[in-house]
Amino acid sequence: MGSFNTSFRDGFILMGFSDWSQLEPILFVFISIFYSLTIFGNTTIITLSLLEPQLHTPMYFFLRHLTFLDLCYTTSTVPQLLINLHGLDRTISYEGCVVQLFSSLALGSTECVLLVVMAFDRYAAVCHPLHYTAIMHPHLCQTLAIASWVGGFMNSLVQTGLMMAMPLCGLHLLNHFFCEMTVLLKLACEDIEGTETKMFVVRAIILVVPAVLILGSYVYIVQTVLKVRSVAGRRKAFGTCGSHLLVVSLFYGSAIYTYLQPMHSYSESEGKFVALFYTIVTPMLNPLIYTLRNKDVKGAVRKVLGRGRYSV
Repeated sequence: MGSFNTSFRDGFILMGFSDWSQLEPILFVFISIFYSLTIFGNTTIITLSLLEPQLHTPMYFFLRHLTFLDLCYTTSTVPQLLINLHGLDRTISYEGCVVQLFSSLALGSTECVLLVVMAFDRYAAVCHPLHYTAIMHPHLCQTLAIASWVGGFMNSLVQTGLMMAMPLCGLHLLNHFFCEMTVLLKLACEDIEGTETKMFVVRAIILVVPAVLILGSYVYIVQTVLKVRSVAGRRKAFGTCGSHLLVVSLFYGSAIYTYLQPMHSYSESEGKFVALFYTIVTPMLNPLIYTLRNKDVKGAVRKVLGRGRYSV
């Protein structure tokens, strides 16, 4: 019997998708494409929101934080996965595993809180349009963004600390493509019911409480929108809020499936494919979801491209 910080100093072997070796070349190609699109799409949104004055609003301020989060989150896992799929090296050092565990939990937790903040922003815009600029003051926006990051990293610090103090034993094999909490818990070699309960409570707080707050805000938003007489006004409100709600559904659906089911019923094989969804697919889709029907972003793109054409 050992502990996470003593007996596994040599690191771990990430099995990844070696169970489906015939799929690895296909996954390598698709994940490479998705990762490239993620970098391009999220970087484009960040650049546009900084360059275009018409996008200097609370909504795009928080969207900029979300896209930066997605860039960091996918980058914390995908490069390692691509190396794994290429068959060059399936090992990860102990230090690298701890850093990956902490960063993925921190970034994921931050997104949980940030999505609540974005829901509050939509609530203020739709339910209190006349007071929106007074409510969503730049100072409040900055405070809420900082609180999201601090809350996410504090949650990760607690869970990573509990994980590192847990005794682990057995083979140094992780049936996953990155150091995820649920897979590391499978290596626990003694009764961890007490520690696991504490970790479950922390995960439930960071997932369930934000989800309830978001649903509550959208109940008020829907009630307000249904009172709007203008069809165009309803369509605009539902379009803007629908984009956020779709992102919330994709993110929370996969996160709740992974982190809030009992450990004894957790399937590592299914978990790997679900993890692909929230580490690669969702960060790639977010820019499309927010911009596909967004006239402000489309206008900003045309302006930037127009300036580039005239400058040449």
